[in-house]
Amino acid sequence: MRLPARLLTLVATAALFAACNKEKPTTAIITIQDEDGFIVPNAYVKLYANPTYPLGDPTRLTQEKMTDAQGRASFDYTDFYKQGQAGFAVLDIVSFKDSAVGQGIIKILEEETNEETVVLVPVTP
Repeated sequence: MRLPARLLTLVATAALFAACNKEKPTTAIITIQDEDGFIVPNAYVKLYANPTYPLGDPTRLTQEKMTDAQGRASFDYTDFYKQGQAGFAVLDIVSFKDSAVGQGIIKILEEETNEETVVLVPVTP
């Protein structure tokens, strides 16, 4: 009768440890502003890897979105990160709307919400 109780305790303990080790979301939130600091809704935003020495296919991290009414675009990289992995990615940012363009870089830290702001500057011909 003692063996089933011990087995039940072992199974419950294993389930508890598995539940405690849940992966947290790995996200990037890019805010787009104009030169005066005003948010820019409906701006195109692209995140992409541009490694000097590519290991594997860097295009797998490429994502594109339009900013929302608050000038923000949210990107989810949770499925790309594997627990135990050392570091994740440094991505380039490019954004534009009408004749204004902006660029930046964001370091994506695993299991965190990473934020960056990019300023759009008008391009003069």
